[in-house]
Amino acid sequence: MRECISIHIGQAGIQVGNACWELYCLEHGIQPDGQTNGDKTIGGGDDAFNTFFSETGAGKYVPRAVFVDLEPTVIDEVRTSAYRQLFHPEQLISGKEDAANNFARGHYTIGKEIVDLCLDRIRKLADNCTGLQGFLVFNAVGGGTGSGLGSLLLERLSVDYGKKSKLGFTVYPSPQVSTSVVEPYNSVLSTHSLLEHTDVSILLDNEAIYDICRRSLDIERPTYTNLNRLVSQVISSLTTSLRFDGALNVDVTEFQTNLVPYPRIHFMLSSYAPVISAEKAYHEQLSVSEITNSAFEPSSMMAKCDPRHGKYMACCLMYRGDVVPKDVNAAVATIKTKRTIQFVDWCPTGFKCGINYQPPTVVPGGDLAKVQRAVCMISNSTSVVEVFSRIDHKFDLMYAKRAFVHWYVGEGMEEGEFSEGGDDEDGEEDDDY
Repeated sequence: MRECISIHIGQAGIQVGNACWELYCLEHGIQPDGQTNGDKTIGGGDDAFNTFFSETGAGKYVPRAVFVDLEPTVIDEVRTSAYRQLFHPEQLISGKEDAANNFARGHYTIGKEIVDLCLDRIRKLADNCTGLQGFLVFNAVGGGTGSGLGSLLLERLSVDYGKKSKLGFTVYPSPQVSTSVVEPYNSVLSTHSLLEHTDVSILLDNEAIYDICRRSLDIERPTYTNLNRLVSQVISSLTTSLRFDGALNVDVTEFQTNLVPYPRIHFMLSSYAPVISAEKAYHEQLSVSEITNSAFEPSSMMAKCDPRHGKYMACCLMYRGDVVPKDVNAAVATIKTKRTIQFVDWCPTGFKCGINYQPPTVVPGGDLAKVQRAVCMISNSTSVVEVFSRIDHKFDLMYAKRAFVHWYVGEGMEEGEFSEGGDDEDGEEDDDY
């Protein structure tokens, strides 16, 4: 088997995790208490979904996942939610006091106390796997836990499981919408370990996803639940081929091989299509070429950056549902003729395609329409640098005045780490892109 262990860190990681596991359960016909609803045919009878769930002796399915937070409120919500019986209590790890938006607290003082417990739980899950393929790590880098504890865990995972691939789903601070003043510090400090210790990192940004919800789903004031459900569709599409059998299956390690030209250049953009509300879907025939074109639209990108300002190095298209290779080839051929979509000259082919016959599932009462086919695109584009340079500029403005630095130094960091962090970001922008 090719099992994947999901690690959800901090509030953002946990809430995105909730949306993902809710969707996985629906896709595989697993009830909130971990039982299957009798008909095993949903996953095609053969349990490909054992990559994400382990089966207990009693025939109950348990997610291969760990949820960690330094304060209890968010995890307590999981403990009391409809899915409380799905998880083993040991998989939900919470501390007593939070990281207070402070990378140093998450990484040094408070995170240190809990990290061994997390690794212990992860080790138990890993021992339960016959062929562990890698880790999916969910966190946000604006806060303290996601950035601090997130990078600490990544560093430790590299030590314990050196060769296993690590995919990061990382919520980056948005250009306009900010949830904390020290976001730029936290992001820059944790980008270092994302550079060194993840193999592929998919950047998400709340503002971009807000705009998609507003524009395409006509939700006037999107909530985090709306956002997370959209993100969970992307993550579900990426992992479909691990959980179902398909025509052109794509493995987690295949992502790396096809998307990462140089080890440091592994920050990806993602997009998903069709994002469409139920009332509209009724009147539209969404062909393969239409959804492919819309996945390349700048407005579909789940991070605020414009791919027209850069060039594509590689891109991965994961189709699901009623899609045949002939349609995909035609759609890709059309994309290649477009002037606005440019590839770097040293990577002329640039497309990796996957097809899975399992149509997209939607959450009942959710915003997305039930459609016959969908595509998720993960692309490696030089325009990602916009995300970094924005944060970096804010970092420099604050750091020039040493604003708020004492909070970090007080928790055991050295000021040198800030200048290193800043240089790392600059290096990332200038040399690599």
